[in-house]
Amino acid sequence: MACQEKASSQKTFTFRDVINGKLITVFIPEILDESYGMYTWPCAPVLAKYVWTQRERIRGASVLEIGSGTALPGILAAKCGAHVILSDSDDQPQCLDNCRASCKANGLSDIPVIGLTWGVFEQSLLDLPKVDFILGSDCFYDTKDFEDILVTVAFLLNKNKKAEFWSAYQQRSSDRSIEFLLKKWKLTCTHVSLSMFGADVPELAGSDLTGRHSIQLLVIRGQDDT
Repeated sequence: MACQEKASSQKTFTFRDVINGKLITVFIPEILDESYGMYTWPCAPVLAKYVWTQRERIRGASVLEIGSGTALPGILAAKCGAHVILSDSDDQPQCLDNCRASCKANGLSDIPVIGLTWGVFEQSLLDLPKVDFILGSDCFYDTKDFEDILVTVAFLLNKNKKAEFWSAYQQRSSDRSIEFLLKKWKLTCTHVSLSMFGADVPELAGSDLTGRHSIQLLVIRGQDDT
């Protein structure tokens, strides 16, 4: 029996500077699938909005998105002039394909898409070039993955002393905190209020995805050894 083709759609996100009128539009193809990373969740436009407000910092910088899924923040970073690498788990080839589809939809065929599994010191992780910023949208979803994510992030932040990890994180339960893991892996964390960058609104970037889902924006750094 032939496999039934999955239903697909495309979302459009528009980021606009209200002062000078500059705008960037990002097209994100989605597939209705049981796989978590095949469609855009509310954390993604929140993180993308933060990327948009920080676009002067990331222009020309090296940016890695982990757990990219549909890759909205990473695609936007690339359109803002960053040198971007997208990644998702080696065990999720359909998500890697979806990242490539997002690149194609936005005319960004030169963005590398790599398999990178959290908590695994595989060659793709060891071979990464210098990283200035790491992006992660709703990676902290399943508690079994929390430490693996932070092991990977801690390794990269230790290797790249000035790098930062920007993560949009939906607080689903007080029992699912990452605070003790941040201390364990010697990471510091700053919480950025969504109101500071206009993300606490009923809709974001022209989409129907809202910023009002108990989402936190975290900026995570390694501890300064000096």
